[in-house]
Amino acid sequence: MLLDTASLYFRAYFGVPDSVRAPDGTPVNAVRGLLDFIARLVQDHRPDDLVACMDFDWRPAWRVALIPTYKAHRVAEEAPAGAGVDQEEVPDTLSPQVPVIDEVLDAIGIARVGAADYEADDVIGTLTGRAAGPVDIVTGDRDLFQLVDDARGVRVLYPVKGVGTLQLVDESYVREKYGVSGRGYAELALLRGDPSDGLPGVPGVGEKTAAKLLAAHGDLAGIMAAVDDPAAKLTPTQRKRLAEARAYVEVAPKVVRVASDVALPAFDPALPRSPRDPGAVAALAERWGLGGSLRRLLSTLEE
Repeated sequence: MLLDTASLYFRAYFGVPDSVRAPDGTPVNAVRGLLDFIARLVQDHRPDDLVACMDFDWRPAWRVALIPTYKAHRVAEEAPAGAGVDQEEVPDTLSPQVPVIDEVLDAIGIARVGAADYEADDVIGTLTGRAAGPVDIVTGDRDLFQLVDDARGVRVLYPVKGVGTLQLVDESYVREKYGVSGRGYAELALLRGDPSDGLPGVPGVGEKTAAKLLAAHGDLAGIMAAVDDPAAKLTPTQRKRLAEARAYVEVAPKVVRVASDVALPAFDPALPRSPRDPGAVAALAERWGLGGSLRRLLSTLEE
């Protein structure tokens, strides 16, 4: 089981009241909500391995170099050139909770994995490619639908309400909802565009049109070959818009497709039965008032 950790703690933050606070009054709703999410996921799905995949760089420079608008609307503060990562616009009371989440996961012994210059999606893509057995990806980000692969047992568990109600996303779901295979989802997304990620898409090409173009021409390369083929079945407007978007279409696949070859540190993905550092867990529980959320997770791990 691979967790898109930021996706889940954002959902926890907005789903758990900020009246949930530490003894000193600091909000811990995202921390406690995430612990409850993980407890429920472990209880319901009993994975052998579980990895909390992290955004060490939520807006990699190499993606921005290809498409400058990539996540640009989420930037709160730009980092000086060559000096770190842009600061993402995050609610004031969420940012201080992220280091606490890191400390708690580390103390429990849940693998927490990221890589410089890469997003959690890329870590998930790499670990999915390496996996010898079935993979459940838990995320509220549809971008990861591109990894769905029935033949390899790769599916997405997409939270509908908390993590108690999850949409199981497999090939048939993607095909029925979007008209493409899991592998085709990335190409559909780049043609359609995605305002939440700052991807412009091809003007005039919405989701349904993108699916029809992919069905008719096989893949993105086939669509662009059709643009240059006078005999190909494209409307004059489609041909014109695709031709005008050629520069975008050439670079967008590298931005939209998750990486599959990220160099990752050594780690143990096995789900711990007991805390790696009981003393640290106890101290964090007291310092942050993690109460029942932490107890439920530890109890679930012991079962």
